[in-house]
Amino acid sequence: MGKTIFVLLDACGYKIATENLGFLEHMVDYGLAAKYKIRGELPSMSRPMYETLMTGVPAHVHGITCNEVVRSSNQISIFKLCKEAGLVTGAAAYFWMSELYNRAPFDKHCDRIQLGTGNGLIDYGIYYWEDTYPDSHLFMDGEFIRKTYKPDFMLYHPMSIDLAGHTYGADSREYAWKVADMGVLVADLLPGWLKDGYSVVVSADHGMNENGLHGGPTDLQRNVPLYIFSDKVEKGRFEDHYVGQRNIAPLLCRLLGITPSDGMISPDKIYFK
Repeated sequence: MGKTIFVLLDACGYKIATENLGFLEHMVDYGLAAKYKIRGELPSMSRPMYETLMTGVPAHVHGITCNEVVRSSNQISIFKLCKEAGLVTGAAAYFWMSELYNRAPFDKHCDRIQLGTGNGLIDYGIYYWEDTYPDSHLFMDGEFIRKTYKPDFMLYHPMSIDLAGHTYGADSREYAWKVADMGVLVADLLPGWLKDGYSVVVSADHGMNENGLHGGPTDLQRNVPLYIFSDKVEKGRFEDHYVGQRNIAPLLCRLLGITPSDGMISPDKIYFK
């Protein structure tokens, strides 16, 4: 088994990430990480893509076709596979993750902090429901869970990039600044994660267009980065071709050392050692 962290940067497009996530790009330059270009699934919306990222199946199969579908997942997710393998899971994330993998609808009066409550598939979770929730607080929520409960699989899911994109558009300085700020937060924590023996995957659910929208098929809305920090993969830049977003779930399974579900594809064009 291998401990794994998944950092899901909501609405962080490929181009803006390449331009502003300086330390992650530095790690790739020095042969300490792998980087790929992900071609996102459709619709390029948050809740459908959360489900695709965590289950490896497309929207027409899992049925979360838009953000307005509020129910728990009916697919085999990373969290379910971890539980079946006896692994501990944690999440510091937007409340839609709790709805998908613990219980729906989310009750902010009692569902914000779920630490070993047995409500669902995520063992230890701290959730937020306001898009303005500070990323710095979100990462410290996650660090509390990681250091206290030592999960095998840990999800960090900040939202401020998405909020800036919707408010100002993908060509705005505000959107770029939020991505750069995120790069600092991740750079501060990444060395400690690696020292503690975690593989780390950084990616996004979708991008953002100039009008502050996503959901459609354009490059700005679909193309997102994939950074992998792990001794189990070949290091370097592999950005000359697209990798499908359905590869993320089986990649996480491979890093965790668990068997993917039958609905997941075999990781395609990701180079393992």
